[in-house]
Amino acid sequence: MYFSDLGIISVILALGFALYTIAAAVLGARRKATSLLTSARRGVLIVATFMLLAAASLVTSFLTHDFGVSYVAQHSSLAMPWYFVAAAFYGGQEGSLLYWSLMLSIFSSIFVLTSRRVSEVLVPYVLATLMGVQTFFLIMLATVSNPFVRLAHPLPDGNGLNPLLQDPGMLIHPPLLLTGFMSFSLPFAFAVAAMVTGQLSNEWLRSIRRWMLVAWTVQTTGLIIGSWWAYHVLGWGGYWGWDPVENAGLLPWLTSTAFLHSAMVQDRRGMLKVWNLGLVIASFALSIFGTFEVRSGVISSVHSFSYSDIGIYFFIFLAIVLVFSVGLFLFRLPKLRPEQDFDSIISREGVFLLNNLLLVGIAFATLWGTIFPLVSAFVQRQTMTVGPPFYERVIGPLLIILVLAMGIGPLLAWRRTSTTALWRNLSVPVVLAAVCALILPLFGVTSLQANVGFSICAFTAAAIFYELWRGARVRHKHGEPYVLAVYMLFNRYRQRYGGYVIHLGLVFLVLGVIGSHFFQQQRDVTLKAGQETSISGYRLVFLGNIDDSGASDHETISSQVQVWRDGELKYYIYPGRSVYRNFDDQPVSQIAITTANLTDLYVVLDNWKGASEATFHIFINPLVQLVWLGGALMLLGGIICWWPGQPVRSGTTTRPARSAEQPEREKEKEVTVS
Repeated sequence: MYFSDLGIISVILALGFALYTIAAAVLGARRKATSLLTSARRGVLIVATFMLLAAASLVTSFLTHDFGVSYVAQHSSLAMPWYFVAAAFYGGQEGSLLYWSLMLSIFSSIFVLTSRRVSEVLVPYVLATLMGVQTFFLIMLATVSNPFVRLAHPLPDGNGLNPLLQDPGMLIHPPLLLTGFMSFSLPFAFAVAAMVTGQLSNEWLRSIRRWMLVAWTVQTTGLIIGSWWAYHVLGWGGYWGWDPVENAGLLPWLTSTAFLHSAMVQDRRGMLKVWNLGLVIASFALSIFGTFEVRSGVISSVHSFSYSDIGIYFFIFLAIVLVFSVGLFLFRLPKLRPEQDFDSIISREGVFLLNNLLLVGIAFATLWGTIFPLVSAFVQRQTMTVGPPFYERVIGPLLIILVLAMGIGPLLAWRRTSTTALWRNLSVPVVLAAVCALILPLFGVTSLQANVGFSICAFTAAAIFYELWRGARVRHKHGEPYVLAVYMLFNRYRQRYGGYVIHLGLVFLVLGVIGSHFFQQQRDVTLKAGQETSISGYRLVFLGNIDDSGASDHETISSQVQVWRDGELKYYIYPGRSVYRNFDDQPVSQIAITTANLTDLYVVLDNWKGASEATFHIFINPLVQLVWLGGALMLLGGIICWWPGQPVRSGTTTRPARSAEQPEREKEKEVTVS
């Protein structure tokens, strides 16, 4: 018996228990049978056990080089390091679906083990929905996308992993993005449970928020690391090319970001109930769309798998999800009436609504650009693609307005903000943004668009720090040192101040995007040994090419280049290209990236002739490092928001942070929490 046999048996058994769990959960809820509900919970844990066994079987098949398994032979070889052999588990279509299903079973089990605070009415339908999604993936794994299929005759060696994936980013980016797609299943399951039971009060919203934060944080990390991978591996000088698969990962991130903002409005004012439920459904549907797009191959992408018949099954599943959830949504629509109306546009909820409209607008533009090739092929019988200029012209202005709204929102009060309070709260950020706009031309920022973008980012960053300083000042007046005051603000009001960290991270990210977009310089040059070229104060001297054929599965050509600046030799760089023997039509760039003063010197070897001639793509990318810094801050902010706070004991007193929503005299009063 092979490990692959154990794997497919585990998948089939998991499928059987998933179907049983659906039946037990629904019948237990209908009949109020505690024994059935307990059995359903245990069924989820059993499914996770079998999925772990199936995943372990596939990983073991890789590590033992069982080239009798077709999937193992396609995606690994004897020459690969063990860590890439293990990572090949999710390097292809079948393995990535197994990983998706594995993580869903693990998250479902975590829900079972932590669902004590969730309404008992919702739990059975949450379980049934999760296992319904699980059932679809298990059917795919057991039939049309089986990773355990064996060859008639085992091969002596495999093809190896796609060279573009043999990078450290492969160990992190795909599993994070797949987990991000999967994790939107939990909020969707809560939404379905709330609609089925009619329990549409704010209780389901509070239950869903932490799961949506987890999904958002994982997806954010996957997107940032994916951008980093593209920047360091693909060799085109950028980190986001508006590729269809990149867009697919961005879409549920946008709608989930909108939900996390509008959920605060519903929790505080009882408004936007229809909107919030729609955003949860949209986030899950877009995550399935992303999974469908990558695996169907119907849209051309550097990231997607080749065309596969599995796409039609995902399309049918997506259609079922939409029909089922939209039908429930329309059925429960009368119960989703708002409890209050908007009192004023100039209020925190007004800005949150604007944020949502902007985020959904960006999501719609991105979705339209992504599916336009399919639409054009269907309508005009001619495939037309949408390039980066479309996204930059449409989404760029929306993004800048979004950053501006991020700065204004926290400084406004709920319900309405008086003109006096509005000016008092905005005066400092406005002055700093104006100063920024005036001095930027003195430093060479002559582009009006870049100046506006930088100034708005300065406004929002100033607003965030100003709000943080006001909160710390109130606590300082009550005897806390400023450092302790800031710590206590984050410790007691994690969602608010964690949100500020996320906003600050997005500001840094946008600064990096503006800098690298408007001020990037590039040069293509062919040099012979001893020749040099100059760009943006750098002088690059080409010394010759080095041929390294030592590896058994690939050959690497590296160019030795001196980098001079200010008349001084700074360092040597070695841009190169690796050609893998089983993928000779897909050479992989070894990009030389060096950073000084937030500016990257990015050198790519494009072609070479013998040992004494080479063609280079040279880029100067200002402020790209702020993209990675901003992504790290967003991740940190998401963790702060999600991290459980310490429960406040009855009868203790605490002083609230100063907030724009309270009059000055009320902010310094002690509030008794009971």
